[in-house]
Formats: sequence, C-alpha cells, structure tokens
Amino acid sequence: VQLQASGGGLVQPGGSLTLSCAASGFRLGGYSIGWFRQVSGNGREGVASLGGTDSEQYYSDSVKGRFTLSRDKDKNTVYLQMENLKPGDTAVYYCAARDAAWGARRWNRSNTYGLWGVGTLVTVSS
Repeated sequence: VQLQASGGGLVQPGGSLTLSCAASGFRLGGYSIGWFRQVSGNGREGVASLGGTDSEQYYSDSVKGRFTLSRDKDKNTVYLQMENLKPGDTAVYYCAARDAAWGARRWNRSNTYGLWGVGTLVTVSS
C-alpha cells in the first residue's frame, strides 16, 4: 500500500506542471487525496485536496485559480495541474491519503492524513 508522487521539475515563472499521485495496493475510491508542499525548515502547507467525489475540491488561497485537481479512476491516480507558477511555489510536493469520510474537515492539516508518498521537487526559477 503506497502513494507515489511524480512530475516535479524545473519550470520558469508563468509555466505549468502537472503532478501525479499514483496509488498502489489499494483503490482510491473512498479516500481523499491531499497535496502538501514543504520548503526546507518549514512545516507542510496544505495546497489542495480532492475528496471522495470529484466535486469535493479544496484549495488554499495561495493556489486557488491556478491549480486544478483531477482523478483518473482507471489509472488509480490523482493529478494536480499547476499553472502560472511562481517562485513562491518552489517546494517539495507530497500527496497523502485519508478516509473520504473526513469531507472538508481540516483538509489542509497534515496530521489528518495517514498515508504519505515520497515527495517530488518543483522548482520555479528563471
């Protein structure tokens, strides 16, 4: 049972990247997937979360309107499409899973997620 985040890289300001969070050993149905990011020395910041249904999407104010969540049930993968990236978006990005019964409650709190993937580094720089 694990999550694997991928898709990070170096991108110029204003550019786009799409991160993937692939689940193995379990089906994503019934789980919420949260995306967090961390800059060295800081705690993990909740960026976005996709609940049990595709209509349950939550975003932090810092990324709202620029980041978009989606899910591919056949691939058992959740995506975070990131557009108009800014240097302040530079961080290691992690995906995490929790029971979808949480709904919107504390979606951006890392301690409510029980399964974490290895992070992927996103660097926004010219």
